[in-house]
Amino acid sequence: MRSIFSARSRLLSGKVFILLLITSAAYPQKVLTLDEAINIALQRNSLLQIGSNNLKTFESGLMASYGNLLPTISANGNWEWRRNDDAGTSYNIGGFVLDVPPSITENRSYSVGANANWTLFDGLSNIAYVSQSENDLDAARLSLDRLKQDVMFQTISFYYEVINIQQLLKVAQDDVLREQKNFETITERNKLGAVTLADFYAQQVNLGNAELAEIRAKNNLETTKADLLYYLGLDVLEDYSFPDDFTMEELDMLKNRLAQDYKDVPGLVSDAMNNRFDYKSALLQLESANDGVTIARSGHFPRLTNSIGFSSFANKPGNLFDSKSYSVGLTLSVPIFSGFSVSNQVEFATVNAMNQEVELTDLERDIKRNIQKTYLDLQAAEKSLNVSEKNVEAAEENLRIEEEKYNLGSSRLLDVLVARTNFTNARVNYINAQFAYIVLSKQLKYYLGILEYKN
Repeated sequence: MRSIFSARSRLLSGKVFILLLITSAAYPQKVLTLDEAINIALQRNSLLQIGSNNLKTFESGLMASYGNLLPTISANGNWEWRRNDDAGTSYNIGGFVLDVPPSITENRSYSVGANANWTLFDGLSNIAYVSQSENDLDAARLSLDRLKQDVMFQTISFYYEVINIQQLLKVAQDDVLREQKNFETITERNKLGAVTLADFYAQQVNLGNAELAEIRAKNNLETTKADLLYYLGLDVLEDYSFPDDFTMEELDMLKNRLAQDYKDVPGLVSDAMNNRFDYKSALLQLESANDGVTIARSGHFPRLTNSIGFSSFANKPGNLFDSKSYSVGLTLSVPIFSGFSVSNQVEFATVNAMNQEVELTDLERDIKRNIQKTYLDLQAAEKSLNVSEKNVEAAEENLRIEEEKYNLGSSRLLDVLVARTNFTNARVNYINAQFAYIVLSKQLKYYLGILEYKN
């Protein structure tokens, strides 16, 4: 009877296992690489979509500024019908009565015309308006390019945080397996009287702490995954997996330690000024503000306009162009007093230009500060990477020695637990140092303006 029950249990377990395999094959996890994450972010980020839409308004403004240089032309046509019903009347002229009989008259009139008005001079306002519109459009495009780099770097930061915690979870899982194995060993040795009950309880507590650390690492990983997926505009409940190994680019970065390539900080700042889209955009915004001063000052200058007109009228359509009228005129408008409104506009435009210059100076200082700080942090991260790599080797060897001594009865369990903790901390520090170095390398490229989002 037991054999039949066991056979049925094994058969049921086998069916469940096959069903799980089929389900896993039908609904595989989606592997999300860094390049795919960046591509998704560049397509779905709402700020990028708004920026792309706003470019159309700047393009329309540029077209309108060119239109201000051209004459405005309008055409008109008119048709009119009029009917007079006269009831008739009588006139007494010297005793003689004159009767005017009733009458009906109808009139139709047709007219067409065309007019053109052209601003010949307006204090260079229309030319400055074209320059301002061009600068605004180019500045908006550069700002959008910088925003793409912002989105790219933010995605990189979120992504590597997920990978970092995923690696830390593997360390926590390895600790649980090791502590479980050690707990089983100490349990057997305690039954044989080879170790004390205190060691049994100490290892039991250590195993519990390792399991708790694993749970916390899993929760932390799920939280960081949700943050990344939310930023990418994806469903946070979707099950995505991430690569476990470093790419060739990342391995090369960790191997060659590129911090020395960026030791010329003044040269880096100069390169950043040439590469940074936001800095170029700020320069164009300053030029646009100066164009605004020119536009405001044009109110102090005379305004010369030209007008050309043509018209024709007739009572019949066939005779429409028999009678014609032409006109040409020049109008000079000289401002004498405008209630200080022009001076007020000039003052506002001048202050705006001054503020743009201040913002440009602040941006220059911010670029220098960020590059210098990131370079120093990258140097420290490289040193930390070297030290933590050696610490892992030393902690692993120390743990091996302490475990052998404990197995031979010449060491305490406390020494072994300390060695295990030191080994775990060394692995954690090494993983954190690796990802800190990679992110700082990307961050320095971001501050230099050379993150290539187009690839």
